[in-house]
Amino acid sequence: MTLVQLPDPRRLETFVDSHRTLALTSIVALCLASWTTTGAALGYVYGAVRSLPGPTAIRAAASMAHATTVTDAQGRHAFTIFEEQRLQVPLSRVSPNLTRAMIAVEDRRFYDHGGVDPIRLAGALLHDLARNRAEQGGSTITQQLARLSFLTPDKTIRRKLQELVLAGRLERTFSKDQILELYLNKAYFGDGLYGVEAASLGYFGKHASDLDVAEAALIAGLVKSPSAYAPTVNATRALARRATVLDVMRDAGVIDEPTYRSALRSPLRLDDALRREEAYGQYFKEEVRKQLVDLFGWERVYRAGLRVETTLDVDMQHAAEAEVTRAIADIERRQNRPASARTPETALQAALVALDPRTGEVRAMVGGRDFRASPFNRVTQSKRQPGSAFKPVVYAAALEQGYSPATIISGLNAPATLSEATWLPDDEHVTDEAMTMRAALRVSSNRAAVRMLQTIGVPAAVDYAARLGLGRMPRVPSLAIGTGEVTLLSLTSAFGAFANGGELARPALIRRVTSSDGQVLYESPAASTRAVSPATAFLITSMLEDVIDAGTAAQARELGFRLPAAGKTGTTNDYRDAWFVGYTPRLVTGVWVGYDQPRTIIRGGYAAQLAVPLWARFMTAATRGDKPEWFRPPPGVIPVDIDAASGRLATSDCRRAPDAAVRVEYFAQGTEPIDLCPIHRSGLLRALVVPSPPSPDALPRGIAIAQEPSTTPLQQQAAQADPHGQAADVRAEEPPAKRKRGFWSRVLGIGKSADRR
Repeated sequence: MTLVQLPDPRRLETFVDSHRTLALTSIVALCLASWTTTGAALGYVYGAVRSLPGPTAIRAAASMAHATTVTDAQGRHAFTIFEEQRLQVPLSRVSPNLTRAMIAVEDRRFYDHGGVDPIRLAGALLHDLARNRAEQGGSTITQQLARLSFLTPDKTIRRKLQELVLAGRLERTFSKDQILELYLNKAYFGDGLYGVEAASLGYFGKHASDLDVAEAALIAGLVKSPSAYAPTVNATRALARRATVLDVMRDAGVIDEPTYRSALRSPLRLDDALRREEAYGQYFKEEVRKQLVDLFGWERVYRAGLRVETTLDVDMQHAAEAEVTRAIADIERRQNRPASARTPETALQAALVALDPRTGEVRAMVGGRDFRASPFNRVTQSKRQPGSAFKPVVYAAALEQGYSPATIISGLNAPATLSEATWLPDDEHVTDEAMTMRAALRVSSNRAAVRMLQTIGVPAAVDYAARLGLGRMPRVPSLAIGTGEVTLLSLTSAFGAFANGGELARPALIRRVTSSDGQVLYESPAASTRAVSPATAFLITSMLEDVIDAGTAAQARELGFRLPAAGKTGTTNDYRDAWFVGYTPRLVTGVWVGYDQPRTIIRGGYAAQLAVPLWARFMTAATRGDKPEWFRPPPGVIPVDIDAASGRLATSDCRRAPDAAVRVEYFAQGTEPIDLCPIHRSGLLRALVVPSPPSPDALPRGIAIAQEPSTTPLQQQAAQADPHGQAADVRAEEPPAKRKRGFWSRVLGIGKSADRR
């Protein structure tokens, strides 16, 4: 055995005596270094702990971002607005399979420690030292909750110290079951899913309370690395991780061997019931989201768990999206263009909005063909020229001035004098010299609309457009044929005023908003304004019924839509926009088809073929089961039998004449005709009387005749452009087939009628 010889104490003493100053200096340096190191360590720990939340803030760990839930008009769940896709559930509604799996794989001694597991911590430390890198942190469920609630995920000594301190504070504030419940609701499980309820619905289409052993093991295994193990990202990795968790569960004794083997063989079946519910209505949802943020701010909308009752009808929304998709597909087949040439920027678009004209509540909204490809909402954000769909506004202004549906608009073949030029708008298919206002609207005569605007004055039409919610219109003569720009929502709402007795109801998407504890935060005000008189609203509706029954929108009847309805088509120049807005007493729907960058949809593609079928199919679905409800004349509107050719009171001779057409026309009291039809006379009176249009001054406005301009027209004609520089961007509606005229109609050059082809 070898003995170690110690230094001679006398020699050491001698050395110290001879080097006393050096020895003292060394001792002092060692003490200072020790004190400095200890102080620095204490300062480091103090600095790490000083900024941690105190007891009051610790209790805030129980709070978390809650999603805002959105329901439809019937109270059915429609959407969720969230910062984190999280649905909070109590521990009692979590499957025991999942709690056992989570404890087994994340913190086997969870119920036995005080927030920190020394055994697990020592094991992790030895593992990391052996691997020479930080792989395992040894964090308990309580420590993980502390990190989720208050800390960053950075792997640093400072964060670990903070985690240990917070874990102890959490254990003193909450019970073990409360800590486990908070953790299960806060943990991230990949694919944007936070909490076990969202993960269960998002991966397996079932609630957390219904998970079997295999499903529970897979979800529990995601906590280690959610992005890597998510089954929607990598199913092979997810199954391998599930097998590891099942092994741990078996070793921990929470499942037996048969259960282990059965779960190990269980196939992976994914079913996203959470986000599948929102595969529709994204344009509507986005409008609601923007309004909520304007009302309450981003933080409250995304984190406060608001309850939002909307005006949406889920069934109508599904029908709207199906019909928009169908309409686009039908039109693209007719275009015969290769699909490969289509990009999101150049794709054909269509939009639809349906609302209740009595309240303004929007029931369905489709802002384009695909929200993911283009969230731009063509219902609310796109302004386009409505073409002939604007004409009811012009005629409403005329009715408000005392004219009537029987007013004969004449001089249609003479150019209108506009400022320093003349203009004869193109009708393409209607060549009548004169026609009643009703007939003009039914066949969508451009010349008649311009002549009527010239008669009542542009300012009157601009004023009534503003009253109907269409905004500021250009003060130009071409306004008569729709060269101002409108949104689909504003135009549809304007037509809603005609359906609602002249009351314009403000469009609304949100009925009520309540807080998570039931406090009412917002209720939509019942906002409506008088736009036109009840008489005018009814008379416009009566004329627009003809458009659907026998005019440019008659295809709606051919496609099977049978309820009483009124509406108007609109086609702009070069067939770049196709519109149709129509309504029943309870639902008004507007549709638009076109390109974001205007270009021809189909050469010869009138709204009658492109927009009306979309409207008719949607309305058929949306009103299925509704009983026929007729538009009834309000007080002050009277029916009168008139001769359709002259617009005057019908006589017995009119009824007997083979070429006569006697019809019931409605008038606001005071505008009804007072003289007899001059065309159909009998006996000597017929031979002596030469029928001629009477002077407008001698007649009530109900049968006034819009005269030709008194000045001599200039030779130049602005057929496609407004003399003030405003493009006359509108086409006449689809050409109707001509009907043979009677004798007196041919003699007088009036009373031509036409049916839609």
